[in-house]
Parts: sequence; structure tokens; C-alpha cells
Amino acid sequence: MKRVTGLARLLRIPGIGALGIPPVIGALTIGVFDLPSLILLFAIGALAAIFGFILNDFVDAELDRLVPELQEKPLVSGVIQRKTAVFICALCAIFAFFLLIILYHGQTVTTFRVTAASMLVLAGVLGSIYDLYGKKLPGSDFFVSISMSFLVLLGALSFGVPNILTWLVFVLTFNQTLHMNAVEGGIKDADHDYKMGVINLAYIAGVRVDGQKLTIPWSFKAFGLGIRLTSAILLFTPFVLFGYHYDLWVLGLLAVATVIVLFFSVRLVMMNRFDRDRIRRYIGLQSFLRYSLVPIMLEPMINPVNMLILIVFPILWYIVFTPLVSEKLFKPRM
Repeated sequence: MKRVTGLARLLRIPGIGALGIPPVIGALTIGVFDLPSLILLFAIGALAAIFGFILNDFVDAELDRLVPELQEKPLVSGVIQRKTAVFICALCAIFAFFLLIILYHGQTVTTFRVTAASMLVLAGVLGSIYDLYGKKLPGSDFFVSISMSFLVLLGALSFGVPNILTWLVFVLTFNQTLHMNAVEGGIKDADHDYKMGVINLAYIAGVRVDGQKLTIPWSFKAFGLGIRLTSAILLFTPFVLFGYHYDLWVLGLLAVATVIVLFFSVRLVMMNRFDRDRIRRYIGLQSFLRYSLVPIMLEPMINPVNMLILIVFPILWYIVFTPLVSEKLFKPRM
């Protein structure tokens, strides 16, 4: 059972329901609703995310052993061997391209599809740079953020020409990933990152933990809230600038969800006492709320049923699979 739990943690199984969605959203922005194609895109997105997580854990395993809080990570505890992680990582890369070939089977090889395949390659390369050099390369969070955005383009380019909605989702995905890695991750790990010699944006900005005192400079607070406010503005762009028709209830739902995400974002950066459980709770609550924002924005194009599926699916996936990793709901451990 410990091996099963360790493998589920290594693969980040509870979060895959959300992390595999970007290529699906990309396809939906240009009007693709073919279920088999969307399932293949989800699987490709999931494999890409798993590849990144495993490579990151493999690279960081020796450093993670120096931190007591990380002793339960599968490669640190030894529940999963390093060579097994490498094997799984390689399989993820191989199967991602294999599924892409299946997706294109019987289709004309176009410039768009070739470009889509290159998006998967670029996502892997940029994500790998982050995994391999992120601890010593300030600003490497931008690499992993753009790699996730490339998966959105993968979904759109596989079927046609990206439109304004595709590019909006591209930027929103970039913002979401950047906030998750640079801001949330930087604060959550501020008590031990310096022990591992990590030089990230949070450290450069002056985020520090001294005993239980958490110091977050105003420059870093502005950075985190700036990302969130930019996303909030972009979410309403289709309605304000492009004249898309929204029912009042959709705008109300989008406004409420956006305000809640902003509320917890403010609570996170305004903390002055380091409380890991509380930080995890804020991160967990934001995680699934923010994943609902893009589906709500796209409701006029994808209809309410598909919107609801996109919102509920990642949450149900998380609830169902979290017991596999022996964690508490909405409190990410790693």
C-alpha cells in the first residue's frame, strides 16, 4: 500500500484532473467539441504535467533530503526508486507523442498541426529547464508558466487557427502558473528554500521566515496581486471589448468567483506569521476556484453544461483520488 501511495504522490494523481485541462480548453476556444479528441488532448496534457513533476522530484531528491518537512516525498523516502522515476518520466514523453499521432491519424498534415507538435516539444524543453535549473536560475518560473501556456496552443492548433479567446486563455494560463509557482510556492517554501540554496523570485524580493515571523515585502505583494488583478481584468475582456453576449447570471458568477480568488490571494500575501497549514489551505482554496474562472468566461461559447463539466470535473477528480495520497482535502503537501 505504501508503494501505491508513493506512486500516486509521485504522479500527483489528485491534481491531474485540473493539470490536464489546458489543451482541452485550447481546443474548445476554437469550437472543437468532439469528445474522443478532447479526451486524447486531456491525456496528453496529463502526461506532460506528470513528466514535469517527476523530473522536478528526480532533480531535487538530494536537496529535499535536507528538509525534514519533505521526508515523505516518494524519492526521498525511497518508496519509489530513482530509476523507476526516470522510466516513468520517459514513458510519459513517449506516450504523449504517441497519443498526438493517434489524434492526427487520418488527418491532413498541416502547418498548424506541425506547429502544435512543436508546442508540445517546446513545453517539454522549457519545463525541463525549470526542473533542471530552476533552483539556481532566478525567474525560471516564467519558463514553466509559458510551457503550460503552450499546451493551450497545442489544443487549438491541432484543429485550426487560434482566435482572440485562445490568446486570452494563453495569457490567463501563464498568469495562473506564474502565481502558483512564484508567489504561492515561494511563500509556502520560504522556511526551507534558503537551506537548499534556492535563488527564486521570492528570495530575491526578500521573503523570509525567522522563527514564526513571515516577512513579505510590499514589492512581492504587489507582484502577486498584480498577476491576479491582470487576470481579473482579462476575464471580463470578451464582454467589455469584444461584445460577446453574456447572461447576467454568468457575469455575476464570474464576478463572485473572481472576488473570492482575489480575497484569498490578498490573505496569503498579507500573512505575517508562517503557518504552513494555513498557507496550504489558502493555496488549496484558490486552486479550484481559479480553475473555474476560464470555463465561466467561455460559457457563451461552450454552453452551460460544458461549463459545469469543466468546473466540476477537476474538483471531483481531486476529491476521489486524494485518499490515494493520504492527504487532507485542499491542503497540498508538496
